[in-house]
Amino acid sequence: MSWIRLRRSRPGRHLSSTPLPFPALDAHLLVRGLGGPLSRLAVRLLQLFGWRVVLARPMPPKSVVVFYPHTSNWDFTIGLLAKWGTGIFFRFVGKHTLFQTPFGPLLRRWGGIPVNRRDPADFVATLRREFDAHDDFHVAIAPEGTRSRTEHWKSGFYRLAVGVGVPVGLAFIDRPRKRFGVGAWIELSGDVDADLARIRAFYADKIGWRPDRAGPIRFRDQRRSTP
Repeated sequence: MSWIRLRRSRPGRHLSSTPLPFPALDAHLLVRGLGGPLSRLAVRLLQLFGWRVVLARPMPPKSVVVFYPHTSNWDFTIGLLAKWGTGIFFRFVGKHTLFQTPFGPLLRRWGGIPVNRRDPADFVATLRREFDAHDDFHVAIAPEGTRSRTEHWKSGFYRLAVGVGVPVGLAFIDRPRKRFGVGAWIELSGDVDADLARIRAFYADKIGWRPDRAGPIRFRDQRRSTP
């Protein structure tokens, strides 16, 4: 018995209404869980509350996934349900201090990787080792680094993706439409301004739980010149 059915979008259709400066990818809508009881339960809970999970195909074997806008703790809850529903083992990074609590073993089981985000060199080095150690590896990062509004993104995800040579997945939450997932995979060019412009275009119509907390998509050294 098959426990998953993916509905393909019409060819050329984007998840975003904003014209995107990169090729369209087929978007698949998760309708049923991939297999186990946890997967089926996760999908049923998402459907009960009206949420739909979107996953762009084809999916690369390795990627750095950025998640935006991250404005609420509910992002983590919906994200876990989506992860369990798709059956894809997305890892995620968390403050190393969280893994020193009684919840540490559970976070690791769910795919958590402890990192010290105050040390950018250690952050990138830790994740590079993880990429080298696995044939299939996807790690999700919230580049804002906080649920509060911030005026720039942290650039660690960019340096990591370029250094390892993997695509970047554009993960999003869109609360008004109740959609969550990875809407596109892009290859970074190394031209920071051009790459962030593409990312900015994708997220232009994505709205989180607290829109007032969603900051601009730019790095610290671009704060004066980028809207």
